[in-house]
Amino acid sequence: MLKTVKLYAKKAWHWLTSMRTALALLFLLAIAAIPGALLPQRSLNESNVIEYIESNGKLAEFYDKVQLFDVFSSTWFTAIYMLLLISLVGCILPRSFEHYKAMRAPVVRAPKNLSRLAHSGEGVVDKREDEVEKDIRSLLKGWKITEYSAAEDRAGARSFAAEKGYIREFFNLVFHLGIVGMIVTAGLGRLFYYEGHVIVVTDGEQNSQNSVFCNTATANYDSFRAGANFDGTGLTTFCFEAHDFTADYLVNGQAEMFRSNISYAVGDDIQNDPETWEDYELRVNHPLRIAGDRVYLQGHGYAPTFTVTWPNGETRTQTVQWRPDDPMFFLSSGVMRFDPPAGMYPDLYERRQNQLSIQGLFAPTASWEGDNDELLTSSYPAMRDPAVAIDIYRGDNGLDTGIGQSLFSLDSSLIHSGVLQKIERVNLQVGDTVTLDDGTTVTFDGASEFANYQISRDPTQNWVLVTTMISLGALVGSLMIRRRRIWVRIHPQADGTTRVETGGLARTDRAGWGGEYEKFHRELLGIEEEDEDEKYFDDDDRD
Repeated sequence: MLKTVKLYAKKAWHWLTSMRTALALLFLLAIAAIPGALLPQRSLNESNVIEYIESNGKLAEFYDKVQLFDVFSSTWFTAIYMLLLISLVGCILPRSFEHYKAMRAPVVRAPKNLSRLAHSGEGVVDKREDEVEKDIRSLLKGWKITEYSAAEDRAGARSFAAEKGYIREFFNLVFHLGIVGMIVTAGLGRLFYYEGHVIVVTDGEQNSQNSVFCNTATANYDSFRAGANFDGTGLTTFCFEAHDFTADYLVNGQAEMFRSNISYAVGDDIQNDPETWEDYELRVNHPLRIAGDRVYLQGHGYAPTFTVTWPNGETRTQTVQWRPDDPMFFLSSGVMRFDPPAGMYPDLYERRQNQLSIQGLFAPTASWEGDNDELLTSSYPAMRDPAVAIDIYRGDNGLDTGIGQSLFSLDSSLIHSGVLQKIERVNLQVGDTVTLDDGTTVTFDGASEFANYQISRDPTQNWVLVTTMISLGALVGSLMIRRRRIWVRIHPQADGTTRVETGGLARTDRAGWGGEYEKFHRELLGIEEEDEDEKYFDDDDRD
């Protein structure tokens, strides 16, 4: 029984560590990654996953059970990943050992009949045997040479065996080792990395406090994800202040370039006057690198500003980012929630019933459609003529319930149940004011631009780059270098001359190999290369 188990285990190991299996696993890994590209992933956007499940019912629930919304962290993807890693290592190590033995072994003896090789030739040299041997060693300098006596040679003559291109196999092994290194370093990086997103309103002096972000706690991020071995501590301490955001657009509204001027400080320099912080211009694909962290400029949008003035004269002003629903012209949707002044409603319940909520659309360049020009759209992404189309609600907006609320939309159940009641629908341009039934006024003050910044850290990123460059370099080397052999057999003649037989064999692709062999053969026999014009003349003359 034990022998049977060992036999099948050995067969399974040989199957797993074969190159054919490694290629099959690599192909299977590529197929397994397809659902990760087609379906929303929780690691990227959990809200999209929830929306997909709600829209697709039982099919989406099945997808969730088989981890198609968490493809790259799923058990089956990890299993394929690990099997591929084991298979590659199992292939490479035995091949490396065999290559080491081949490099130390003598070059194989010449075949008995060199004329049967793809490249062969013979001739008589007016030199003694020792002089021919000296020429052979000189011409084969840099080759691995093994000399055989007449007793050792298959044809019973003094012979030389030379081989070159061992490094081709070395590069091939390094290429596969580089792939293993890429897999290992990328996998380790996903264990220790972190990546967060933060939206910063870039309206300069008007809202400078909200334009500063400090990388001191994960709670400072709007969204944050990290590897399994990242415990939330050990963040690189730095702060940056976003001074502005500018976008270049083509005539048709297509974005050409995004820029954001920021100033930043690291470590104890944060305590210095912000005027002394270092300046940097963030651009798309030009991140700021700080002690291993990278700050990217990813996108932007608009944050409308509303001021609510209550009947007692007190005001509340908010600037909140709204979601760009139209990525071309930035027609955006969002919501704002206002608590009334505490002095107006001493009773907590009554105060909750008089909370205000604003929900609607914002257009940076307003365009009005419909029969009465009441439908708001946007005709250009830059802020040329901003306007909003809003619904105003009064009632309990859910902020005091302890249940998380969406930043961009009101809870529809509060509206359907009558807890929130719509009291006004209006279109406003900058400076316009609407007066509610109780004398409260709502003013649209304009909008500011916000920028989305991504802060990420991957401690193995440099190692991934190194292993990738090693793999690419080794691949080029393995494709350019050819492994080839040359044999020379010498026959001393009674008149003091030496008859020489040569043969050549390419161990891999023979392209370009014939010229190198012919050159060696001519130089050994002292034959001068014919001039091209003379060759053509000889051919014509023979015709």
